Amino acid sequence: MKERVQTFGRFLSGMVMPNIGAFIAWGLIAALFIEKGWIPNAAFAQLVNPMSHVMLPLLIAYTGGRVVAGDRGALTGAIAAMGVIVASENPMFLGAMVVGPVSALVIKKFDEMMDGHIPAGFEMLINNFSIGIIGGILALLSMVGITPLVNGLTSAMSAGVGFLVDHSLLPLVSILIEPAKVLFLNNAINQGIFSPLGIQQVQEAGKSVFFLLEANPGPGLGILLAYCIAGKGSAKSSAPGAVIIHFLGGIHEIYFPYILMNPFLLLSAIAGGMTGVLCFSLFDVGLVSTASPGSIIAITMMAERHCYLGLFAGVLLSAAVSFLISVPLLKFMGKDASLEEAQAKKDAMKRQSKGMAPAPASANTNQAVKKIAFACDAGMGSSAMGATVLKKKITAAGLSGIEVIHTPVSSIPQDVQIVVTHQELGERAAHSNPNAELVLITNFLAAPEYETLVEDLKKRNL
Repeated sequence: MKERVQTFGRFLSGMVMPNIGAFIAWGLIAALFIEKGWIPNAAFAQLVNPMSHVMLPLLIAYTGGRVVAGDRGALTGAIAAMGVIVASENPMFLGAMVVGPVSALVIKKFDEMMDGHIPAGFEMLINNFSIGIIGGILALLSMVGITPLVNGLTSAMSAGVGFLVDHSLLPLVSILIEPAKVLFLNNAINQGIFSPLGIQQVQEAGKSVFFLLEANPGPGLGILLAYCIAGKGSAKSSAPGAVIIHFLGGIHEIYFPYILMNPFLLLSAIAGGMTGVLCFSLFDVGLVSTASPGSIIAITMMAERHCYLGLFAGVLLSAAVSFLISVPLLKFMGKDASLEEAQAKKDAMKRQSKGMAPAPASANTNQAVKKIAFACDAGMGSSAMGATVLKKKITAAGLSGIEVIHTPVSSIPQDVQIVVTHQELGERAAHSNPNAELVLITNFLAAPEYETLVEDLKKRNL
């Protein structure tokens, strides 16, 4: 069940994450040039609405279609998405998330039906006209069928959010957000749920607190600082580096393993998150666009110009609450560090003795390794950092000719021989590339598995 939820969440976020640069461009233009921006400019501000109403939904539909059916699916999804875009006065991000993949599935099924039945010489004619005809029909159907459904769903969600805001209950969403983040659903929550709601709110108020509900780095910062003070063993020694990566680099996945080592710390994350949301609400804080990655730098750049005091107060207070709750939890409920290290060493030795188990039976563990992938949920945050760490260790060991890439866990290239990923993503990695050897870690910065892997690479490549 957890794997299925992660996969669905990854599919939702996968339509938005590749287009984050476009969201940032839109957010910066809005922050600078709208009437309440830093340097108001009516001419430049004309870009804001077309970008949010047309460009961004089209990019989402195109990306979602491409995931399902390649370039033909992408083009069909973009054509069909124009139906929901034109039929609504609101930015149709949710509509694009529905129409893009569904339209791509339709053209994919059509291609499967026509496979082997197209007369020679008519391939280009049928391929082009099939997209044009099917895409056009789907655009019309989306206009009259999908748009009312999405508008109704959006209205229902807006009403639910309005109820939480009106009754000062918005901080309670942290009870759902923080545990979901630890299960590596952070990108799905932020990009798949809060971003569409936030952009709709920006159209009405010029800013939105929804962009901060998941992106606030305060709760994670407090937990990592608590490990710096009250942690033990490798967790304590690696925590300072994790603080920098999390708070400045915006890679929130770096602190998830620290919570998994002591699940009681979920209480700290939830309390810190609730404190931050409450403070943001009291100070009427909001961002003008999604902040990705969730770094204090990105959040500051996307902040509405008049809310810096409340923004920094919310981040710092959430970190303080998280820290104050985490320290006693680590001191009185923390595991024995030497036991953890012994267990990690035992597991590493067991994997080494079995050729980096759990490797599939078809894997050749004596073959020289040419390509390694570090995989995470989105393939852009913790995996990029992990790949950098692993590259340095491989280079320091005098090994050459080994390519190390970072990739989404759901689309690991099939020519990869070894996949390094967090243990929570192990099942998804095995399904994505069943022929690769898996190296499962729990600590991105100080995993003992890195050293075991390097030693194994020496034996196989030297």
